[in-house]
Amino acid sequence: MQIALIAVVDQNLAIGRGGDQLAYIGGDLRRFKQLTTGQAIVMGRKTFAALPKGALPKRQNIVLTRDAGLQLPGCSMATTPEAALQSASGQEQCFIIGGGEIYKAFLPLAHRLYLTHIHYRFEGADTWFPQWLPGDWQSVECGPTQVDEKTGLHYHYETLERR
Repeated sequence: MQIALIAVVDQNLAIGRGGDQLAYIGGDLRRFKQLTTGQAIVMGRKTFAALPKGALPKRQNIVLTRDAGLQLPGCSMATTPEAALQSASGQEQCFIIGGGEIYKAFLPLAHRLYLTHIHYRFEGADTWFPQWLPGDWQSVECGPTQVDEKTGLHYHYETLERR
């Protein structure tokens, strides 16, 4: 099974503020849906709480939490990264969708990073994507700069694979 981290990052690798994403970009949301549909997704409890309608449809939702008694509708629960991956066994890919501590736990295990780079530095960010060692990764796809119609933010996609 391939493990992939998927995230939207600003120029400082910030990913969140106040329990939510920094920005919502329509093209990125469509790309996220296209890549993750039919696959397992692993997220922390706070990321699950930020989802507007709960568990994401047509995906195996796995929530990583320290609370062994927590039950969330439409989700499998796991208390360790290893247990989360065991729940996802049999899937082609397992996407790690956040937040910051969850990304940090899975980065050493990841085969691929799907990043949406926003060409902006957000003030007040309180959650970051972990720094990776550039020598460990190679960029295999880097898309052109695009502009989000609603926010006016410039962004591009990049896919990195572990060397």
